[in-house]
Amino acid sequence: MREAGRINATVLATVKELLKPGVSTADLNAAAEEVLRKHGCKSPFKGYGHPPFPASITVSINQELVHGIPSKSRKLKNGDIVSVDCGTILDGFVADSAFTAGVGEISREAQTLLEVTRGALYAAIEKMRVGNRTGDVSAAIQKYVESRGFFVTREYTGHGVGRQMHEGPQVPNYGKAGTGVPLKAGMTIAIEPMVLVGTAETRVLPDQWTVVSADGSLTAHFEHSIAVTEGDPLILTDL
Repeated sequence: MREAGRINATVLATVKELLKPGVSTADLNAAAEEVLRKHGCKSPFKGYGHPPFPASITVSINQELVHGIPSKSRKLKNGDIVSVDCGTILDGFVADSAFTAGVGEISREAQTLLEVTRGALYAAIEKMRVGNRTGDVSAAIQKYVESRGFFVTREYTGHGVGRQMHEGPQVPNYGKAGTGVPLKAGMTIAIEPMVLVGTAETRVLPDQWTVVSADGSLTAHFEHSIAVTEGDPLILTDL
């Protein structure tokens, strides 16, 4: 899983370098697939679900929270914020991570949103320790985000990851400390704060995949796959 995570991080780093005005979201997907091929990996995203997801990464822009479908016609613009989510399968093990970044000059509000969402991820990772519970992780995300005036999604959650992309336990972005599944050494969980500027409410577009904020406000998404150890949490999807 550590090696799958390293490759996943390499894919995201490659895509991040391409976030410039005029680049299509299909171009980002093509670059990601090239890195996956080079390392002998597959994406758990491609062909997943109903209807089958058609790409190896999701690319979600501005008010799109998650699950955006790459397209040749969708081109990045100066001021956009872009969330890219990637999964990697290597030798039967899965890694899963995501980031959100700006294209060119972005607004102060967008920059603050990115900082808060990323900060929430690391606040949650700090709780990924033996003796804590999943509710401690969820509560850390909710407290970090809501204390800064933003909202967390209620419909979409973090999740166990390992042999499958989605395993137990679910780890929501909100919750009560001291509740949930006890964390034990060896557990591997994808933690993914999904944060919205104006509302916690979302809706799904007619493509049956893309999730957007109900009020059209900006959104952001950061994710790492984390291993619980006897000591500090281990980030599996870092370079």
